[in-house]
Amino acid sequence: MEKKIILLVEDNPDDIVLTRRALEKNNITNELVIANDGIEALDYLQAKGKHEGRDIYDLPTVVLLDLKLPRMDGLETLKRIRSNEITKLLPVVVLTSSKEEQDILSSYGLGANSYMRKPVDFNKFVDAVQNLGLYWLLLNETPPVKRM
Repeated sequence: MEKKIILLVEDNPDDIVLTRRALEKNNITNELVIANDGIEALDYLQAKGKHEGRDIYDLPTVVLLDLKLPRMDGLETLKRIRSNEITKLLPVVVLTSSKEEQDILSSYGLGANSYMRKPVDFNKFVDAVQNLGLYWLLLNETPPVKRM
């Protein structure tokens, strides 16, 4: 059985802990790779920096991408994911606290597969993660990676 990795691009340590707890509470035991900003996420996806030597074609099943990030924000990160031949079809779920209509429009315009607002209430967040995990990790068929 193939391993299904989740790439969480999040800079807030509290949100990282909450996401881990919500995954555990829902018995989602997939490997969770953390990138604290867009540059770290791209380094992971492109097997650069501290991820050098990683198989560039061993992509995560889904990327959970926050928008408000240091160094490179989520929208620029999404734009670069979509501009790369290897990662352009990678499922990306924007997971953010932003309610801004422009963020929603920009996210979808740049190719986000889904846009989810982080619920403030932990139990609602657990439910949201359960639904997210059910769909993106069990039901969704990811496109095959085109090796270059």
